[in-house]
Amino acid sequence: MSSRALFWWAVAAAFVVGAVTAVHYAGLDLTLSHYDAKGHLVVARRIADSLRPGWWQIGAVWLPLPHLLNAGPVQIDAWYRTGFSAVAMSVSCFALAVGTLVWVVHRATGSIAGAAAGAVVLASQPDVLYLQSTPMTEPLLMALTLGGVALTWRWAAEGAEGPPTAAGVVLGLACLTRYEAWPIAAAAIGAAAVALATSGHPIERTIRRVARLAAWPIVAILAFLVLSKATVGAWFVTGGFFVADNPDYHRPFKAAGSVWWAMRKLNGNWTVGLGVAGLLLVLWAILRVRAHRALLVTFALAGCAALPIYAFYQGHPFRIRYMVVLAMMLAASSGLGVGLVPRLLQVPAAILVVTAALIQTPPWSSTAPMVLEAQWDRPHSVDRRAVRACLVRDRRGEPILASMGSLAHLMQETSADGIFLRDYIHEGIGQIWADSLEHPARHAGWVLIEEQSEGGDVLAARRRERPDFLAGFDRVCEGGGVALYRRK
Repeated sequence: MSSRALFWWAVAAAFVVGAVTAVHYAGLDLTLSHYDAKGHLVVARRIADSLRPGWWQIGAVWLPLPHLLNAGPVQIDAWYRTGFSAVAMSVSCFALAVGTLVWVVHRATGSIAGAAAGAVVLASQPDVLYLQSTPMTEPLLMALTLGGVALTWRWAAEGAEGPPTAAGVVLGLACLTRYEAWPIAAAAIGAAAVALATSGHPIERTIRRVARLAAWPIVAILAFLVLSKATVGAWFVTGGFFVADNPDYHRPFKAAGSVWWAMRKLNGNWTVGLGVAGLLLVLWAILRVRAHRALLVTFALAGCAALPIYAFYQGHPFRIRYMVVLAMMLAASSGLGVGLVPRLLQVPAAILVVTAALIQTPPWSSTAPMVLEAQWDRPHSVDRRAVRACLVRDRRGEPILASMGSLAHLMQETSADGIFLRDYIHEGIGQIWADSLEHPARHAGWVLIEEQSEGGDVLAARRRERPDFLAGFDRVCEGGGVALYRRK
């Protein structure tokens, strides 16, 4: 069977698995349990649904591609409330990621056993399965980074004869999806250069070819920086949305150790060990056989570890979610490793890899770290119903002042109560927001303040700075760490 045929069979099978899994988690009411899942829906929705709609609503903390792709579908109220369109996109991306992994392993090694083993490692990983059942952006990242790395590998393996347009475009799109793609793209480009240079290609020619590949991600990143400057006035937002309380703060080796621990926690020691063994086999093949030199590009998938290491070093709160995408590297190295052992050993090796993955991290596990982490906000969500009930009962259409940086999840929840983003005064509406920070009673009839947010609430900070900030308001309700104030 050809690699292309295997790709489509893998995509179809993974799509069925992903769709069934999404229905499973929807039945458990976990589709939107993570506050960021609701936040991504809000950012996509607010491009059109806002007091000041327009391109400036795209924002600058999260990268824009996922929200641009969902901006149209999410204007349908039912899809916005349930996250249906975003979940459909996640499931499709999950299927494409699995299919791409199968394609690159089979194309590189000719081994169906290796392709199957890599596919199972990725497609059965319970944390990956959960994320692809939500509006989170990791599935799109995996589809684009795996696609970009696979296309870059093919281009390098074929001697960089043709233009690297496809690989460059996909890597560029990945760089507009999540920040993990930035080190992955850089590593893939660098690895392609090394592979070509060590395969006998002239240095000058290699530099010219690789520069054409790098142009697309560079343009994508520059475009984002310009967007950031135009929307929030800063080229790049690095802080202001978390409190630096991580014990890894300014301790680089401890930060790296936290990422290593999380990878083993998420995937199991045996799966990680077999993945590392596969990585060593790939490295051995690269050093011994010139034809395998381009496989160095696949090592770029490990670049996604750079972001959490840097984040924890900067004091960002620990989130195990940031390490879930490392499953891509484990799956690729496991599959390639199986494909590179002698043919008689490939099936036993694949069985060993698959057994370790299924036993140590069974799919649909209710105790998977990501599933548990996603439920941190559920008790608060239940308690916030009291605040929502107050608004529904007493509000008469007055605007609500609230920080989207800390209460986007509540804004999404209130859509079920008939309160939409155009009813809120938030950071994205320009001068009205700025004026409301000085004189809230001029513009808002209600004020919502998050009092437990790790990064702090802008309005809570304003209240601390100016005790008279809410002098014209009465506190009428609270719940889930949120306080509601009504204008007198």
